[in-house]
Amino acid sequence: MRRRLAAVAALVLLIAACSAPAEVRQAPPGESAFVYVRHLDMITEWDPGRSYSNEVIALQNVYETLTLWNPVTKKAGPRLATSWRASPDGRTWTFNLRQGVTFHTGRPLDASAVKASIERTRQTKTGASYIWDAVTSIRAEDPSTVTFTLKYAAPLDLVASSAYAAYIYDTQAAPDLRSWFASGKDAGSGPYTVASWKKGSEHELTLKSYGDYWGGWGRPHYRTVKYRVVPDPDRAWQLLLRGEASFVYRLDPRLFARASATPGIRTTEQPSFQTAMLLFNTAQGPMADVRVRRAVQKAVDYRGVVRALRGGVTPASGVVPEGLLGHVRGRVPRQDLAAAARLLQRAGFGPQGRPLRLTLTYAEGDPDQQVLVRRLRRDLRSLNVTLRARAMPWNEQWELGKKRGQDIFVMYWWPDYADGYSWFGNVFHSAEPPLFNLAYLEDPGTDAMLDTLPELIVTDQAAAQRTFVQATQQVLDKHAAAALPWVVNSRRAYLGGVQGYEDNPAYPDVVFVYDLRPSG
Repeated sequence: MRRRLAAVAALVLLIAACSAPAEVRQAPPGESAFVYVRHLDMITEWDPGRSYSNEVIALQNVYETLTLWNPVTKKAGPRLATSWRASPDGRTWTFNLRQGVTFHTGRPLDASAVKASIERTRQTKTGASYIWDAVTSIRAEDPSTVTFTLKYAAPLDLVASSAYAAYIYDTQAAPDLRSWFASGKDAGSGPYTVASWKKGSEHELTLKSYGDYWGGWGRPHYRTVKYRVVPDPDRAWQLLLRGEASFVYRLDPRLFARASATPGIRTTEQPSFQTAMLLFNTAQGPMADVRVRRAVQKAVDYRGVVRALRGGVTPASGVVPEGLLGHVRGRVPRQDLAAAARLLQRAGFGPQGRPLRLTLTYAEGDPDQQVLVRRLRRDLRSLNVTLRARAMPWNEQWELGKKRGQDIFVMYWWPDYADGYSWFGNVFHSAEPPLFNLAYLEDPGTDAMLDTLPELIVTDQAAAQRTFVQATQQVLDKHAAAALPWVVNSRRAYLGGVQGYEDNPAYPDVVFVYDLRPSG
């Protein structure tokens, strides 16, 4: 039955591809909603002060930050702040705010609101709140001017552009903000506000335009934004062909090639800051033995996976991707099954030793991770290692990971703001509860090294780069806490009537829908 269904599905795809020009339907601008299709749940955390997961895709359209990172200039540009200045020592920053901005609650967005929202986010001490660690005080000089005083030099204009924990929101929206946000309400200033949220549904989230948005609605814009969760990539492709989806955030090589040749569909491809990671359980189980971790590192078929994904990814070198401070060249890993067998033998396992069973979790509906898992399972089998892999919805996978419920945790990582510290400070710095340190690495020496990075990044970038090199060696060589097989090439497919889309790697998978121009 399964083979028959697969054959029918293949025939449907073939027919659709051959007749695509007639089937790709573009809705008239006045009738269309922008429909974003992704394979993972959209919302993990509604609170903008705590948000630290996939909901960035939607929240960047609901909330705004003081600045926005520009991928062309590679600098922070205006958003809620129109201009800013720093003192010569980099320890005092003053931001001038945009006039006439209101929250979706109707209250004005002024310097006091900026101060209140950032102070509340800092007090959560969770998610990416660490980005404000340099701040000692925030002062509202007048309604349109806010000044930050820092304990050490930091690139606060860049920090203020962060994809997480930099949102400005109305802290007076409700007496109990946690409950307010948890119910799916928002208190942002962005072009869209929450219309409906259906947790666990395919049609999970709908946003509607905020009529008093400071940017105005004079020219054509999408007035409605819908987010659909579709784990099956073939079905996502069919939705795009039928015009029921506007944008599919990623297609596998087969479907991307088809999309690139289909009239009525646009595609775009560019390097991202998004890295694939296999995080090894350093705290308990068989992988608490560093020899086992090193063996699994060497068992990964890095080149084979990159070839199999046919241009969808590029090999990772080190921890931080190219284009950011902290990238280390010349560290592209290679598979070495003979060395893996020797390491396992020393640990009492391997072809001539005891059988070993490992558990792995990865994202449901991610075809790239499926390729990785299939190849890793095959190669570990040759080493007398059985890999039990489980595809899971992201929220379930993450909850299990926080309980140390697996030996290998596969996930993607990207920076909070366009800086390499995000990988080390969040994924490999000691943390309890672990949150995203899902290798559960605890090493005071590594922590001390990492703690010097935020100031060095501003005061001495050469020294910061040397520290990044040392941190990379600590994490990948000394502790063997992870394997990084690739950096994602962003491959988008969207309807031809969607005009003005630009990919910004500092905000992974985010479409700034207000900036688009719908056309028939």
